Amino acid sequence: MDSESIVYGCIKDSLGGVGDADRRNCNRKAMTALPKAEDWPYISQEMFSIPKLELGADKYLSEVIHFGASYKAIEYEWSQWMKKFETLLDQMYWVSAIVHLETELMGTHTFTWECRGNYHQPGSGVSDVRCEWTQENSFL
Repeated sequence: MDSESIVYGCIKDSLGGVGDADRRNCNRKAMTALPKAEDWPYISQEMFSIPKLELGADKYLSEVIHFGASYKAIEYEWSQWMKKFETLLDQMYWVSAIVHLETELMGTHTFTWECRGNYHQPGSGVSDVRCEWTQENSFL
């Protein structure tokens, strides 16, 4: 049996700035344009908690978009997953993003993106990813 990989994280964007409704609409449009999960695109609409367009009382200063999925050994196709995720990020407004990859054989990896300015503007490219790797082994 192949090992299970869990991918989860969040994309953060600040609220209260100029064009706030346009920013939220742009981000929502990018996520709803993703394929459905049954097409096996690695990244799909269903893995995201797509926020409502209207600003509710549950929002303070940042909009946080959570995501997560379970895969069959995605670490062997991780470069393709990362490319698709960075393509999504490039279509969105954001301040930072974090992805956790938990694997049974290769430990846990944490990938972090932070924009250089106040926020990332769609179409300006994505760079500066950091990776931290931890592995926990217990030998009895």
